[in-house]
Amino acid sequence: MPRVMDRRQPENTEQITGSVERVTFHSEQTGFCVLKVKVRGFRELVTVVGALPEPRAGEWLDAGGVWAMDKVHGRQFKAHTLRATTPNTREGIERYLASGLIKGIGPTLASRLVARYGEEVLDIIDTAPKKLLKVDGIGPERLKRIRDAWAEQRTVRDIMLFLHSHGVSTSRAFRIYKMYGENAIELVTADPYRLARDIWGIGFKSADQIAERLGIARDSILRAKAGVEYVLQQLTNEGHCAYGQAELAEQCAELLEIPPEIIQQAVEQALADGRLVKDAGQDAQELIYLATLHKAEVALADDIVGLAGGLHPCPQIDVEKAIAWVERKVGLSLAAQQQRAIRLAAQAKVMVITGGPGVGKTTLVNAILKILAAKGLAVVLCAPTGRAAKRLSETTGLSAKTIHRLLAWDPSNGQFKHHESNPLAGDVFVIDEASMVDLPLANQVIRAIPKHASLLLVGDVDQLPSVGPGCVLRDVIDSGIVPVCTLTEVFRQAAASAIITNAHRINEGRMPDLSAQAGPAGTPATDFFFVRADEPQRGVELIVEMIRKRIPERFGHDPLEDIQVITPMHRGVLGARNLNDVLQSRLNPAGQAVERYGQTYRVGDKVMQTVNNYDKDIYNGDIGRIAGVDVEAGELLVRFEGRSVKYDVRELDELSLSYAITVHKSQGSEYPVVIVPIHTQHYVMLQRNLLYTAITRSRKLVVLVGTEKAVAIAVKQASTRRRITTLRQRLQTAARKADRTGMLPLRFR
Repeated sequence: MPRVMDRRQPENTEQITGSVERVTFHSEQTGFCVLKVKVRGFRELVTVVGALPEPRAGEWLDAGGVWAMDKVHGRQFKAHTLRATTPNTREGIERYLASGLIKGIGPTLASRLVARYGEEVLDIIDTAPKKLLKVDGIGPERLKRIRDAWAEQRTVRDIMLFLHSHGVSTSRAFRIYKMYGENAIELVTADPYRLARDIWGIGFKSADQIAERLGIARDSILRAKAGVEYVLQQLTNEGHCAYGQAELAEQCAELLEIPPEIIQQAVEQALADGRLVKDAGQDAQELIYLATLHKAEVALADDIVGLAGGLHPCPQIDVEKAIAWVERKVGLSLAAQQQRAIRLAAQAKVMVITGGPGVGKTTLVNAILKILAAKGLAVVLCAPTGRAAKRLSETTGLSAKTIHRLLAWDPSNGQFKHHESNPLAGDVFVIDEASMVDLPLANQVIRAIPKHASLLLVGDVDQLPSVGPGCVLRDVIDSGIVPVCTLTEVFRQAAASAIITNAHRINEGRMPDLSAQAGPAGTPATDFFFVRADEPQRGVELIVEMIRKRIPERFGHDPLEDIQVITPMHRGVLGARNLNDVLQSRLNPAGQAVERYGQTYRVGDKVMQTVNNYDKDIYNGDIGRIAGVDVEAGELLVRFEGRSVKYDVRELDELSLSYAITVHKSQGSEYPVVIVPIHTQHYVMLQRNLLYTAITRSRKLVVLVGTEKAVAIAVKQASTRRRITTLRQRLQTAARKADRTGMLPLRFR
């Protein structure tokens, strides 16, 4: 199918035709492109500026537009109409095939194909692909790849044209194809709002734009239902599990600009369809939930209470003797709080251990696990992120997995292999960094724990809550239905660390000590520094200098492996986006690279997975290094914690550079060195728990770069906004019911 861009044309429009020699620039978001075109009658290549979904070198171009003189770039043809079709000359076809259009065909193979079949080669690929086996370098396996890629690219480009013609970015066309296959356009035309529900990266506003161009009325019930779900989804992105019905209707009316009665009708229909659920919250307030979150919250409360009942898997032991034994094993005298926790852990099937840095959480967990393992209990350790799981494994000497990998995704049915009908094997389960486990993930993992087992939730409840909806650790603690050990005593060795003492000062609402000065290389120094940078750009320069020179020379840390920049937000000069661009250019400026989605991905780059990809077994927050770029195959290889993962270049919107990451993305991870830009430019994000979380990500060295005023604002701003969840009430209700039926025989206060 020819691909066309058309706009209202002025009267002096001219037409030119020619072969695309080079794509100088192309935006996958807007379709805007700058093309160098070989036009008959012109000695030099003509610069054509316009918009196309995915221009390729070698294509034949028909353009309608006007000539213009650009002050910087000279004479250009500004196209109001662009029509791109497959080439029909040997030279054009060869360049077209060599452009990376079809995975498996690069410049060498393109040359062989054209040499053998000439101008007929594209028809042969399309209608008689088995003939390609006569070409050197093509066997049955490669032929299959070429056939599949040819069919795929044709459908993807049709989707691109459809999106482009409706004024929407074409960058998600590949994802739409993967979700809907060859029926994509038909399905989207029938209900464009399904894009916002099903495709990561496409929001309601883009779907709404397509719907408007397809003639769907702005006050239609289809649009109203999609808008209500969109607003609720946005609220879950803020951490809420539900929202008041009146407030929800108000937000929907503001977004959609349609009468309240239509919104009310949309809510009622969605409730009847089972996509939404209405339930009473605090003070009997009517709350509206996405059905999946309501189901997860109800199930999680029942599962935690059910798990807390029954007999502990540990046989009867003399706890005091066990404490004395484990103290000898670890070579430490346990504090009174830690000893109390061990007594509880031998009785309570579900309990929580919480506290800040340096208070002995790791020592306590190790002691509990040694005692229970000595009694023959099988211990299972997990954490939300790969780095957290690795650290848990290092501190306990036992194997630990991410929660996702523990549950084991089954691509054949799109579900986890382990659940209540196929529970995990084990007697004692530890979930570390529990503060960052959101409601859906908590529900998935706890329902997979066998009913006879015990559960230990470990985390720092004062850190930022989970990125996803819910406040699970806080709600479990506040419910009072399970014992909670809150460790508060900072041990002497930990108190020698300025990182730990300053973290506790911040958590208490007091300013950290910013007075430390670095001594000469090789001399003892503090592990917490503040470097003043009044201007954001000066802060960027200082961060680059510290990563490239100061920290490696003074402290011996590797710039890429050991140092992580953690910033409050994405935007701004000191935001993650700009810092990543700057640090990539200064730390990894050269090498094999590919450009996609407005970003350059280069061998050696630090990258982060930004969404869960169950098929690849890689999850949101995993950090790796790009190990290889294969332009001909259209693939990129990333090393994550010792294993390689392959990406199609069209999947690179899942990866972002991670020289600098946001504080939210750093949750559950630790790094030898953390640099934290903190400036009044970040005002809207400056919160006490955000700064506290950032500095507690470091094991050895923290450097704050910015202004004292920004630090003071963050310390002063204790977030008072509570997420709307009803897990605490559900836990209490379930516990009362279990008490009445004798299913929760032991209560702790």
